[in-house]
Amino acid sequence: MSNAVELLLKLQGVDYQLGELERSKDYLPDMIRTLEGDIAQAATAVAEARDQLEANRLESKRLELRVKDKTFELERLQKQMLVIKTNKEYDALAREIEHVKADIAASEEGILLALERIETLEKEVQAKNAHREEIAARNGVQLASIKSEMESVGSKVKIKEDERRNIVVRLEESMVAVYERVRRGKGAGAVVFVRNKACSGCYKTLPPQLIQEIRRAERLITCDSCGRILIWGDDA
Repeated sequence: MSNAVELLLKLQGVDYQLGELERSKDYLPDMIRTLEGDIAQAATAVAEARDQLEANRLESKRLELRVKDKTFELERLQKQMLVIKTNKEYDALAREIEHVKADIAASEEGILLALERIETLEKEVQAKNAHREEIAARNGVQLASIKSEMESVGSKVKIKEDERRNIVVRLEESMVAVYERVRRGKGAGAVVFVRNKACSGCYKTLPPQLIQEIRRAERLITCDSCGRILIWGDDA
């Protein structure tokens, strides 16, 4: 019977490993999506910062051209001031000149603000790009490892299924039936040790006589409380 108990423990270990492999088919793709999402998010942040930088550069150039055009216009208006003949024409031209000067001043202020933003955004692009490269390198290593693991899951499952069949054929059918019934209800903890004179599955204290039977391992014994298969442990 002691050999059968060892086989049951091995069977439970194999079933746990099979369960982990099956679960990996769900969580590994999730991990890949998360890692790839982090890389994409970092790349998007760089692209957005670069777009803002380019927009401010274009705005600076636009304002520089406006200043240039308005400066030419101002020069033209100032020349006109030399040839006007009436006060009315003078007043109208003076208002137009002031308007152009205000436009130039506003454009020059806009250029300064754009240049400040450009300087800030250049540093931001550099920092975000360094962050993107760091994430891409770190996550790239993890992605390669996870994808390699995913590719090997199928072969690992087959190996464990073969190992399981080799164990099951060495056990009595009735014992396997009990194990399968308990496993359906309790999951991975179908076979548990007696620890501190109690079932380590539900922690119910066991009668001394039952403990002795478990220790002798002459028959398969289950816990009256939780139904798990009980086996002797060194610290029972």
